[in-house]
Amino acid sequence: MESEASASMPEWDLAAEEELVAIEEAYLAKRKRPNLDQEPGQCSPSHRPKGRRLPDWGSPASEPRSRTNIRNAPGPSDAISNPRNVVWNLAPHVRQVDSKVRHESFTFGGHIVYSRTVPEVEQAAMELLHKIKAKENNMEPVSLGFDIEWKPVFRRGEAPSKAAVMQICMDFTHCYVMHIIHSGIPPILKSLLEDTSSIKVGVCVAGDAAKIWKDYNVSVECLEDLSGLANLKLSVAPRSWSLSSLTEMLTCKELEKPKKIRLGNWEKDFLSKEQLQYAATDAFASWYLYQVLRNFADAKTETNHSEDMNAAESCMIKKI
Repeated sequence: MESEASASMPEWDLAAEEELVAIEEAYLAKRKRPNLDQEPGQCSPSHRPKGRRLPDWGSPASEPRSRTNIRNAPGPSDAISNPRNVVWNLAPHVRQVDSKVRHESFTFGGHIVYSRTVPEVEQAAMELLHKIKAKENNMEPVSLGFDIEWKPVFRRGEAPSKAAVMQICMDFTHCYVMHIIHSGIPPILKSLLEDTSSIKVGVCVAGDAAKIWKDYNVSVECLEDLSGLANLKLSVAPRSWSLSSLTEMLTCKELEKPKKIRLGNWEKDFLSKEQLQYAATDAFASWYLYQVLRNFADAKTETNHSEDMNAAESCMIKKI
């Protein structure tokens, strides 16, 4: 059998084998050749005998590049010189204190309609009212993701700032960011907020509505708090949900809340691109999470509840 296998071996295999043998002989001859420039017992790195080079991650010297911690195995100190006696710890450095798994960011990817003058805010409110009317004609439920922003106060005893920005979202395509600190709340926007045919949804939405009443004497009607709705729908211990925690629970995505933006100046003349994205994403998250939660059965009912909870807790619901 062996002779038959040898006879059937392709010619290029034999040539390759001969070349490998020649390379190995040359390598051995080079190792045995004395280095006349070296003193006995010395070994310069540039003249050190070289074998086949291992990848960089296999060397203790490459630790900064591979970002691994190296712990020496117990035993004689000379054992450390042998790389095979090194215990490789692939855990992150201690300086990486945040071990929380980072999820994909939850962001609004549609068109942001920014308005800051009275005519612009009126136009935005009119577009929203037209969309609401169209949904009503199609017998579709109407929900508006609703949120507000205001400039934070850092001095004790100082009166809180007025609501500066109002953001409303009702679909995947458009979010409306209205800079009401400059425009105020025109009559048509007031009509939209007081309209009971649309549900305004958000986390702590009643608190936002109370602030609008206090700051602008306008009532925001027909509210649904997402935290209370989540406690009704999810079979977990009741808690005070934040928009971030509820987003992560239901979508396995992270709703980022950078302090630089969240605690920034919302009364400036023009909002930055980052502020607009932040505001629109908050309103969109409120609208989207409401769509998810309202399709779940109540936690107290048995019908289809188990499937709903498994979907939510394993993040298998519809993703953005």
